[in-house]
Amino acid sequence: MVVWYGRRWFMKVRKSVLVGSLLLLGCASKAASEPPAVSVAPASDSAAASATAAPLASAAPATSAAPPSDAERAQKGRAKADADHQTELSRWTPELRASAKRLAETSYASADVALKAVLASPHRQPGNAERDKFRHPRETLEFFGLQPNSAVLEYGPGGGWYTELLAPALAKRGKLFVTSDDPNGNAGERSVAGYRLKLLLETSPELFAKVEPVPLDAKNPKIPLDAKLDVVLVIRELHNLVNDGSIDQWLAEFRHALKPKGVLGIVDHRALAGADPLTSAKLGYLPEAWAIEKIEAAGFRLSEKSEINANPKDTKDYPDGVWTLPPTYRLGAKDREKYAAIGESDRFTLRFVKSESASPASSSAKVPARPKR
Repeated sequence: MVVWYGRRWFMKVRKSVLVGSLLLLGCASKAASEPPAVSVAPASDSAAASATAAPLASAAPATSAAPPSDAERAQKGRAKADADHQTELSRWTPELRASAKRLAETSYASADVALKAVLASPHRQPGNAERDKFRHPRETLEFFGLQPNSAVLEYGPGGGWYTELLAPALAKRGKLFVTSDDPNGNAGERSVAGYRLKLLLETSPELFAKVEPVPLDAKNPKIPLDAKLDVVLVIRELHNLVNDGSIDQWLAEFRHALKPKGVLGIVDHRALAGADPLTSAKLGYLPEAWAIEKIEAAGFRLSEKSEINANPKDTKDYPDGVWTLPPTYRLGAKDREKYAAIGESDRFTLRFVKSESASPASSSAKVPARPKR
């Protein structure tokens, strides 16, 4: 009895164990056959949970790239100038070169005849003729007394807009000098401007072979031409001399280089009356009355004023200065139609004559002291 009971008890225990094992196997099989549960919590919640469990390492502070150096800007600018030059050279067919040669070899009877011929010539860079309605080059140069036999200095020729007109007009009987920054230097935009001028003069020996560059030294203004010039042209550049703090030195050099009664021709963007010259110059504008007083104090006499290049539509109140207007359009596509309707800036056009007095008169039209940087 005791053995049997033990066996029966043992059998019951073994049966219970067997049933439990089968149940466990069934549950495991079901769990394996079901797909894993998918979380419906938002990703941000998961990220928050992770952040709570283990804080993320703080991101390294962003570092802004250092601005390019003057040397780097000069290198990049020269590369762009080379590409533009190649495009321009492709335009110079043998026919165009022959036409330019005839233009430069013609002996013109008057400035009017010469300027009409060069203004209509196909040698002009694409787009330049479109600026004539704003810049009035024939009327402006005649107002300054240009003649086919004049000796002329163009200060700050920039992209050569006036250079390509003056060079052929003066090639036969006159002489053209142009100031030029070091084309191979590392002075940023100044060097690029000098390099572009160099490429322009190389474009057409037929037109520019007789043009003589005058090297510029921004720290030591000097024109090595003692009383050899009939006309000095400073077109849309006077405000830059104010910005550089070199206007007094350059006015003295212009006077030194001009013949007795030689002409200093000035065109610049006209600021609102009474504007501070140092402030307005940074926006490209200068007050006309201040400019007249300043130049007369340097040994010149105002001979005549002209409104040839006036534009009453110019409100002169643009945060980005005169460069907001065409042809620069500094704001790009923003309000482009509005600024195109205004046109180029309002400009004063002043003709000065070198005075006979040996020393310049004193003047109250001083450039305010430049703020320390």
